[in-house]
Amino acid sequence: MSKNIAIIATHGFEESELKSPKEHLEKQGWNVDIVSPETGKIKAWAEKNWGPEYEVNKTLDQASPSDYDALVVPGGVLNPDKLRANESALKFVKTFFEQKKPVGAICHGPQILIDAQVVEGREMTSVKNISTDLKNAGANWRDEEVVVDAGLVTSRTPKDLPAFNAKLVEEINEGKHREQHA
Repeated sequence: MSKNIAIIATHGFEESELKSPKEHLEKQGWNVDIVSPETGKIKAWAEKNWGPEYEVNKTLDQASPSDYDALVVPGGVLNPDKLRANESALKFVKTFFEQKKPVGAICHGPQILIDAQVVEGREMTSVKNISTDLKNAGANWRDEEVVVDAGLVTSRTPKDLPAFNAKLVEEINEGKHREQHA
C-alpha cells in the first residue's frame, strides 16, 4: 500500500539523517516529500562542512499533515534550532501527534519535539548533547540506538540509521497508534 511521508527540514540539516531515511522509505515504494519553511532548495550540512542542496517539494504553507502518513525529523545542529523557533513548523509537527501518526526524529531532531510540547512522559533517545533538554521537558531518555514509544521512533546519531530506518518502516506499516498523543 502506498504511503506519503513528510520530512521537515531547513538549511543545516545533517545530510545523512535526511538522505538515508528518504531513500529507505522510497525503496518501500512510498512517496517522500521534503517540507520546509523555504522554497526552492535547502542546503545540507555534511559532517563538518556544507553539503549539497536538496529540492523542497512543499513549503509548510502548502503542506498539510492530513496528506501524510508519517513525519521524519532529521537532525543537524542548525536545522532543529531554526525549526523550533518557527510557529508553523511546530504546529505542523504537533498535528502529526494529534492525528496519532508515526513520527521519527534522530540526533538533534527531538529539539523540535520539545518545543512542540510532545515529549512529556515519552520514552526517547537522541544525541547525548540534548539528553538533559529532553529530560527537563519530561521525556524518559535512554542511551540506545533506537527507542520506540507508541509510534514515536528516535535514534541518537547517523551510525544508528539502519536501526532507525527499519523501525520507521515497521511503525509506518502499523499505521496510526492509539497511544500516540500530543
